[in-house]
Amino acid sequence: MNKLLKNSIWILIAALGAAAVGGIALNRGESINTLWFVTAALCVYAIAYRFYAAWIAATVLVIDETRATPAERLDNGRDFVPTNKWIVFGHHFAAIAGPGPLVGPTLAAQFGYLPGTLWILFGAVLGGCVQDMVTLFLSTRRDAKSLGQMARDELGALGGTAALIGTFAIMIILIAVLGLVVVNAMKHSPWATATVSATIPIAMIVGLYMRSFRPSQVLEASALGVILLLLAVVGGGWIDHNPTLRTWFDHEGLTLAWWVMAYGFAAAILPVWLLLAPRDYLSTYVKLGTITLLAVAIIMLQPTVKMPAVTQFIDGTGPIFGGKLFPFVFITIACGAISGFHALIASGTTPKLLSNERDIRMIGYGGMLLESFVAIMAMMAATVLDPGVFFAINSPAGVVGKEAIDAVAKISSWGFPVTVDQMQLLANQMGEATLFARTGGAPSLAVGMASIFGSAFGESMLALWYHFAIMFEAIFILTTLDAGTRVGRFMLQDMLGNIWPKMAETSWMPSVVLTSGLVVAGWGYFLYIGVIDPNGGVNILWPLFGIANQMLAAIALCVATGILIKSDKLKYAWVTGLPLTWLVTITSAAAWEKIASDNIRIGFFSAANDLADKLAAGALPPEKAAVTPQLIFNLHLDGWLTLFFVVLLWLIVFDMLRVCSRYLAGKPVLPLTESPHTQSRLVEDWVRD
Repeated sequence: MNKLLKNSIWILIAALGAAAVGGIALNRGESINTLWFVTAALCVYAIAYRFYAAWIAATVLVIDETRATPAERLDNGRDFVPTNKWIVFGHHFAAIAGPGPLVGPTLAAQFGYLPGTLWILFGAVLGGCVQDMVTLFLSTRRDAKSLGQMARDELGALGGTAALIGTFAIMIILIAVLGLVVVNAMKHSPWATATVSATIPIAMIVGLYMRSFRPSQVLEASALGVILLLLAVVGGGWIDHNPTLRTWFDHEGLTLAWWVMAYGFAAAILPVWLLLAPRDYLSTYVKLGTITLLAVAIIMLQPTVKMPAVTQFIDGTGPIFGGKLFPFVFITIACGAISGFHALIASGTTPKLLSNERDIRMIGYGGMLLESFVAIMAMMAATVLDPGVFFAINSPAGVVGKEAIDAVAKISSWGFPVTVDQMQLLANQMGEATLFARTGGAPSLAVGMASIFGSAFGESMLALWYHFAIMFEAIFILTTLDAGTRVGRFMLQDMLGNIWPKMAETSWMPSVVLTSGLVVAGWGYFLYIGVIDPNGGVNILWPLFGIANQMLAAIALCVATGILIKSDKLKYAWVTGLPLTWLVTITSAAAWEKIASDNIRIGFFSAANDLADKLAAGALPPEKAAVTPQLIFNLHLDGWLTLFFVVLLWLIVFDMLRVCSRYLAGKPVLPLTESPHTQSRLVEDWVRD
């Protein structure tokens, strides 16, 4: 009877999910309620986690909860630390959930709500969640080695070295974009800057509280941290309204960029328990609380989606970024569906904290499902705005014009009416001077969230809701930036350790400081070129970010597929092989367009040539002419980097196929590097829990 009841419930969930997805996909010409999106997402995620993830964990990976993890075997109190599973989940989710699930869907909304929503749902359950869980498992079984090092150990010198170089170079690009989004959100916003700055000492207070003052009192420390974070939001508003104090936090983008670099360096060298883990854990409370609150508000209000299902910009003429629906919707959504960056976290900090293998499904697959839900929320928050307002906030001045009157005329001509008075009123309500050309996706998402919160919980607090949303987004981003910098340090130490083994020791301070400095210098340069870009940096860095991120996911799936085949699991290789095939297709297509297109809004080289011609003809205003040589260099650099990444990807794919074909033919290949089974001493404690 119980089995029949359970089966009936799951059949009901499947039917409800299918009806919701069908309603979203088939709706044309009529308004659609956001409740359809929430229902579709929750049903799809529930079925995927209960059945698909459980099958992969039990049958494909064969999880063993009696096996000691690297955190237990290599515990050094600094990087390898057995940690409570909920804190690990909090760290992992906070580290992977950066700007991608927030900014990507917001930017992709220029195509309409339908393409992005479908990719977020099905790309996550079949690709992103699988990549995260499998990579976490493989790294845990290999002493928490990085993705690049696993590739070198399992595939060999050629493909492995390409993967090491490629993953590290891509990581640098990814972190730079994280920094750019948070700088654009905090630029000339004292409220946002003060609030975000306060989160750093708050995290250290919580870390010290749990480590020294009240060890193991997780609930006490959590309550303290959440209260201090909420006070930081209110305090930021007080600072913003104080004529003296607000000047301390009112900065240009370049100044903020330097501070972000300093924070990244500190986060990479300080003990993980002092800043990284408590900050990520606390930010998870804020993230989950905010997303839950947003879901509750949407269920209460059931707002109507105002953006069309598909817009005219699927032809590649979109104002926010150039490029057709295929392949650019897939690389723009990025982390909301599948993200290579997650593979770096899943083979970086998380396996060094994991206490038991049985938590891999919850942390790996479940963490990505939660991020995908964040992306669905972001898509809804963006598409419930009037389309004219959405495009006014996100369209760069270089496309719609610097003057407000020119911008509204241009946007209205597309069929999305908006007025100067409407935008000014909205800016006043949000506590900002202007909302025109606030590129990067973060401000428009904050406006959408504030509008929903205001309608549900009080219109009089719109400014507070807006800046709470900005803090929410900035916390998302900075927790990914700090974890990414630390993972970048691990990756560089792994690479240098192949030359000088001492450099691979994560506890040797000279190596820690040197590699952390090199990683920050690398992503700091790309952050700098994004900040000085007159178009806000999104056009020049986000496409490269999307392509690089998806290529990194393809590399991770390449390594996973190769290891599955070498482990005599050929019949299960499709689990990683199918998403790998799709990613190689879309990234190669996008890279080709960014390299070869003669459209100056798409091709890196064509855009550089166009700027060079205008500069030579004296057709640029003085302020833009001053930075044009740097922009030309940066566009050429982006183009060559894209070519470099796609060559590396195909090299790794062919090397993986070579290794697999040799193994299947019975020819010698490198042996599996899985560490020997060691019985866990913690398993009894976990069983009692």
